[in-house]
Amino acid sequence: MAEINGEFPTVIGADARFKGELTFDKGVRIEGGFDGQIRSKGILHVAEGAKLSANIEAANVRVEGECKGDFIVSEKLHLLATAKVEGNLRTTRLEINDGAIFVGNVTVGQHAAEAAQRRAAPAPEAAASPDIARMSPTAVRQAPPRPAEIRVPANP
Repeated sequence: MAEINGEFPTVIGADARFKGELTFDKGVRIEGGFDGQIRSKGILHVAEGAKLSANIEAANVRVEGECKGDFIVSEKLHLLATAKVEGNLRTTRLEINDGAIFVGNVTVGQHAAEAAQRRAAPAPEAAASPDIARMSPTAVRQAPPRPAEIRVPANP
């Protein structure tokens, strides 16, 4: 497998724009634009200047560019100083450098990415549970948590 600081077997250049679904096993470095879905067992590197609008599932992700979408990262998500990320993050490990900007919700921990990947439908008995009928309307209409905005100042 490609190293996080090593060579990437595939590079999408700065002048390239793609739409669709991207799957790979080793490592990809994106320097241009991408819209769609990305799935990998390897490493995704979003280079500085790259712009993604994608939902991402990968083992490791390193972001220097701009991303909008949800992330499920089974090992480590690293937001470098130039990163601008908007979306929901689920990862086992998260590293955010000074200067990075993140807007959204985050779940970090050993089982965070695994739980997101399972996305199991509610159990049939839960859907038919009489407790749901007894719930008050306010309990059913709870507002979702507000996204957090994190701005890490760069060192002067």
